This record gives sequence, C-alpha cells and structure tokens, in this order.
Amino acid sequence: MSSQQPPRRRRRLPPTAKSQAPAATTIHSLNDDLLLDIFLRLPSLPSLVRAALACRSFLAAVRSSPSFRRRFRALHPHPLIGFFFETYGCDVPSFSPIRRRSDPDLTAAVRGADVFLTRLPYHEDADPGWKIVDCRGGCLLLLNRGTEQIAAYDPITRALHLLPMPPKEISKGRRGKFHLLDFSLLLSDETPVLFRVIFLCHDKSRVRSVVYSSGTREWRILPWSEAAPAQPSGKKHWLLRRSQANGNLYWAHVKQAYMVVLDTTAMRFTFMDLPNYLKGQGHRYMIGETKDGRLCLVFTLGFMLFISFWRVDTDGVERWVIDDRFLLEEEILQATEGTRGDDDELILQVCAVMDGIVYMLPFICGDPYLPCLFLSFCLETRKLEKLLHRTFHNNFFPYMMAWPPSLVGRDVGP
Repeated sequence: MSSQQPPRRRRRLPPTAKSQAPAATTIHSLNDDLLLDIFLRLPSLPSLVRAALACRSFLAAVRSSPSFRRRFRALHPHPLIGFFFETYGCDVPSFSPIRRRSDPDLTAAVRGADVFLTRLPYHEDADPGWKIVDCRGGCLLLLNRGTEQIAAYDPITRALHLLPMPPKEISKGRRGKFHLLDFSLLLSDETPVLFRVIFLCHDKSRVRSVVYSSGTREWRILPWSEAAPAQPSGKKHWLLRRSQANGNLYWAHVKQAYMVVLDTTAMRFTFMDLPNYLKGQGHRYMIGETKDGRLCLVFTLGFMLFISFWRVDTDGVERWVIDDRFLLEEEILQATEGTRGDDDELILQVCAVMDGIVYMLPFICGDPYLPCLFLSFCLETRKLEKLLHRTFHNNFFPYMMAWPPSLVGRDVGP
C-alpha cells in the first residue's frame, strides 16, 4: 500500500512594493557652490540683484561669499548706467541714460534710480547749487559752496551722507599763495558702505591732502609734502584735474613731464615720469585700468588710440611703454556721418578708462554747441560702441552701477 504525500502549501509571496517616483529636483535643492556657479552665468549685475532678492537662501549664498563677488566682478565689470552732466546756475546736474534693450534688468535699474537727486537738500538762495566733483563706484560726490556742504549720494540705493567742509587749518604752514585743487571719492569694493573723501591743496611747490573717513566722520589733515621734482610752471594752478586708478590718485603737471601720485593706502605722495611727447599735454591722456586691473595710460594722436603700461623697459628702467595702438578713423567717421560737415575737423578726446573700457568723444573743433557722440572702446574685444548723442557745455561723469551693500554680509572665510 503506497503512502500518499500531503500536498505542499504554496508559499505566499509578500505583495510587491510599489516603486516610488524620484523626488523632483528644484533649484532650492542645490547647495551654495552650485547655486553660485549658476549665478556667475547671469548677464549683468542688475540680473544678479534681481535673482539674489528672489528668496532668502539665494541672498544668503551671495552675501556669504567674498570670493564669489570677486569672480563675478572679474567676469562682469560694473555696468555703465548713463552720464551725469553739469548744468549752469542752481539746477541739479542732468542725467542721460544708456539705452540697452538687450538687458531688461539694467533698464529696470535705470528706471528705479533717483537720477534727479531728489534727496539732496534744496536751498533757493544757494547759487551755484549742487555741483558734481567726483563720481566713483555708483556714488556721486557733490559740493554746494553756497551752503558749504558736501554730499555723497548713491542714486540707486538712495543712501545720502552729508559732510562738513574741510577745516580751515589746511592752509597752515603754506609758502606764498595757497590754492585748493579738487575732491576725490574712494570706495571699497569689499565694504561698499565705507568711503573716504580726499581733498588736495597746494602752494608754490608742495602738496597736501586732507582725508575724511565715513567711519570716524572726521577730517584728518596730513603734513605738507615736497612732491615736485622740478620747479612748477609759475602758474596759479600747476596741477591739472586728477585721475583715479587702482585706488591711487594722479595729477598731471601743467608743463612738466610728470604726474604727482598719491598712494591712498599709505597716504604718501610720489611722482611718476611721463614720456616727453606728453609733456604739458594733460588734456590728451587718461590714467585707468584694464579689465584685469593693470595700470594703463591711454592717449590719442589724430584717430590713433595708444595704450601704454608702466613696466620695466629693455634698459631695466620703469617707464610708460606703448603696448598697442588702434586706428579708429574709419569707425569714427562712419559713426559721426550725418552729424558733421565735410570740412569739419574732428578731435578725439579720451574721457575715462575703467575696467578696460575707454570712454571718449569725437567733437568738432571750434564749435562746442554741436551735439557730441559719446563712444566706448573695449581694449579686449576692440569693439567700438555708440552710447549716446548729447550737447553739453560743462563737465560730465560716466555713472556705473556698483555692487550694492544689500548683497554684502559679514564675511566669513575666503
């Protein structure tokens, strides 16, 4: 009799777990390093401001990284917003924007700026009124001699600082006649809320600076300095209007082939030789910076634009050495076609050199009332660009958008 095996029970398998869809990855899932790499690819500083203010985590990432700020500034120089122009009488300076339709964020920054300077104190009896004496890093330095006030004003952030006039003790110890020259504004890229104002004066052979610090809110008078390597020209003012580059200030001599230089870190005066062909030609050249921060000297001869660098020459001596030249005749004649007569003589003047961009204007000799065409020339790309067409009869200042204080936090780390 055969034995029958009981049937085997089928083992029940556990129910198959349903596969879960992977969690969606959003920009909020990115760490700060990846987020800042994305921000580096934005087209301009106004675009970065708009992105950083979209949420707290974006703003915190930008504010916490000084190295990101340095990399962004290296890739995206301070954008040109427009030009401020001096006016006669009591009116505040006027403003002409640069219209770039390809960058709506830059256009929005222009619309939001207080270009009419409405926060400046108004005094009906003050004549002349507010006058721009310097423009640097998105901030205007203005002087009102009628009310004896100085103002540092950022039209974009509307931050206003009112300063007293320099103390009258600056004339102490003078030799003969004493002359006031100009004011200069110095700002820090790392700490935008802090600034200094430097006021220069001179007698017949010496120079002296007076420094105002926004941190101490006081003027500090520095000693007289024997800065002239040769006897001055004997003119009332033997130094011309200054240039600023790499944080230092430069004043060209009226007739001699040198510039007086103020190292604004050590607050020490020295002098720098000029080529003989620029002797007494302070209106023909400007000191500035390339995109990578190299000190350069740019001057014109006809329609030829020259760029020189301060470096050791073949004889082992430091001097200004011409590095490159650009013939711009065809481009400028084409750009000014229709605004001049066939017999009109054009003069090409360099106005400023900042971040590797040369700002200049070709104007018609002998007729200052005709409109001028403001141009920019990039030393890196060699591209000439039209900026605006404007009649003016006084000083003008290119206005750049600076890194806003809202994007700077308490720096920790590199």
